[in-house]
Amino acid sequence: MSCSRTTSTFTFIILHFTFYISQHLHFTFLCITKSALNCFTKMKQLVFLVIVMVVVACSKIYDIPPTVERSGWTSKTIDPYPQSIGGDPDSGFYHLIHGAYIGTGLPYDLLQKRIERNRERFVRNSGLTSEYGFAVFETEQGVKVMNGTCFSCHAGKVNGEVVLGLGNALNDNQNNLKIPAKLMNWRVRSKYKKDTATIASFDDFGKYFEHMAPYIKTNNPGVNPAARIAEACMRFRDPVDLTYTPEPQYDIRKYNLASDIPALWHLQKKNALYYTAVGRGDFTKLLFQASVLGIQDSTSARQAQEKFVDIVAWIHSLEPPQYPKNIDQQLAEKGEAIFQKKCKGCHGTYGENETYPNKVIALEKIGTDPLYASYAAETPIVDWYNKSWFAVSEPKSWFEPEQGYIAPPLDGIWATAPYLHNGSVPTIYEVLNSKVRPEKWKRSKESEENDYDWQKVGWAYKSKNFGNGHRTYDTTLPGYGNQGHTFGDQLNDKQRWAVIEYLKTL
Repeated sequence: MSCSRTTSTFTFIILHFTFYISQHLHFTFLCITKSALNCFTKMKQLVFLVIVMVVVACSKIYDIPPTVERSGWTSKTIDPYPQSIGGDPDSGFYHLIHGAYIGTGLPYDLLQKRIERNRERFVRNSGLTSEYGFAVFETEQGVKVMNGTCFSCHAGKVNGEVVLGLGNALNDNQNNLKIPAKLMNWRVRSKYKKDTATIASFDDFGKYFEHMAPYIKTNNPGVNPAARIAEACMRFRDPVDLTYTPEPQYDIRKYNLASDIPALWHLQKKNALYYTAVGRGDFTKLLFQASVLGIQDSTSARQAQEKFVDIVAWIHSLEPPQYPKNIDQQLAEKGEAIFQKKCKGCHGTYGENETYPNKVIALEKIGTDPLYASYAAETPIVDWYNKSWFAVSEPKSWFEPEQGYIAPPLDGIWATAPYLHNGSVPTIYEVLNSKVRPEKWKRSKESEENDYDWQKVGWAYKSKNFGNGHRTYDTTLPGYGNQGHTFGDQLNDKQRWAVIEYLKTL
């Protein structure tokens, strides 16, 4: 959950809002458009421009972290840490769908008519799975605002059914929000300049969103910049009391390394959060980090953290979705025998006496794209976090990145496509056969039954051998490679299909 809960909601709120502003700035935009057209009346100028653009694109240099040196270990086991338990699941769900833990947000009356005219259409056009993806709540100033909830990213759809806790891998964070963020701040601050209560209810959200906007644009569809939201917002907070600081506390790289969205029910088994096991200690503090986008200070943070005691209880009540079609039980039994021999050491066992080893696999062993882990090891937010309110006050949480990736639980794996930490592999079959993974692939925006590959188990997709499109996943980009996890290459196809049949039962 953490910061990922709000990203796609931010996108649709700001893009809807930008459209609203554009209606007020129609003549300005029209003049700009006419001027631009006049500049390109000559064919030679157009050809020259195209050549320049191609040269720039071909010579692009990515601001990426260096690959880390060999770790000197093969795997590590993450030990458990005492957690804040005893919360109320029903109360937790209430907090999740009402979203007040963000603290501040966009004045609701700016989009109220558009939403209430056709709420379902607004949700659908915004890329959300359900209406739980955004919330309208009242701030301490008594002003109604809207903002995202955990379910903007942690509610997905598979087989035509909404699954709460499943990653919304259809969300799209490829839009550049720098200009929309500036327009949003300008519009709100000018419209409500004499309304101190509304400005106070918007202020923190507006400032942090504008600081965050330049850094959260993703390079591929379906991935989520959860870590970037926290990183971009926290750099403008004092580590002691979390108040706003006009100067950044640390630098961050421009290149965005985003990740797949894990299923929330996996938290029930984990001793550390996030793909690199960087999140240690108390989960309530780790999970509510997106609140730093809108809360005022550590006092507000404490109020949000206390709500997450109940939210964690709700997460512990989640059950993974059951595979909806028939399963060949004899084939599944053969697959289970293979799984017990080849896979349980990292992913655990399932059934009556379940086990989960909480094991981090070193980069050189797992072989998957190393840049996400490399970035976690070098980013200055680790030092900031470990001296901040999060780490020094009870219950404590801290960052401790590893040079590897944690092998996740596989409960409900059939529904959690795409796969690997960066979402680069569309089906389980291709996880087990690295030789057939597509270099560039595209899924349609629909997520109904006819868009699901029931044989390979995962996303139905079209493979693209050339070119890109807005929803094309490009595994040649730094940090988004589909290499590694080649353990299934040792199996023959009969064995792979047997393992897949067994995985349907989890």
